[in-house]
Amino acid sequence: MSSPFVEKSKHLLKRFLHFVWEEDSLSSWVVNIILAFVLIKFIIYPGLGFIVGTQFPIVAVVSGSMEHHPSSFSGWWDDRKSWYEAHAIPSEAFLEFQLHNGLKKGDIVFIRGKKLHNIKIGDILVFRSKLKSEPIIHRIVSIEREGVAQEGGAEEQIYFTTKGDNNDDSYAFEHRIRKDQIIGVASFRIPYLGYLKIGFAAMLKLVGIG
Repeated sequence: MSSPFVEKSKHLLKRFLHFVWEEDSLSSWVVNIILAFVLIKFIIYPGLGFIVGTQFPIVAVVSGSMEHHPSSFSGWWDDRKSWYEAHAIPSEAFLEFQLHNGLKKGDIVFIRGKKLHNIKIGDILVFRSKLKSEPIIHRIVSIEREGVAQEGGAEEQIYFTTKGDNNDDSYAFEHRIRKDQIIGVASFRIPYLGYLKIGFAAMLKLVGIG
């Protein structure tokens, strides 16, 4: 026979579940939003990060630096080819790059981990810079490898240079990007969902938060 405490707990749980799932009140909607936020931030997001090997498995594109104008590859390439060809990246090579049509503001980008030996020219790198509050999402255009003398042998140090597909050139902070700055590499995108984050961040700024 169940104790009064167990019976009361079951009753409270049923009332709570009814309130969350079946009531159509404003307070019920608020609780649902809070629960969804907690579930995503503290369970789904860390779990996905563990699977793909990065603490930041999903990021939103908040600028147009990776957009292609015109949207067709041939039209965009005609405008940008002089820079890439001067840096030994012909159109045939660019077409082999993942996400070779770039990214748009408002995209959600899924990230895989930062195993350096798997990162190559053409990958879209997600990294941090002291000059920017948001992660930067730009394409790798060169990789430098340097041997550093260590006890017991030489350890290779790897540095990356990136450029936004829509930018005229690489910025100063995009040169010699170190391993400790890297969040991961873009694997695929979902359009428009990033506007949820962009809109939420804008609302926080309006009320003086963030």
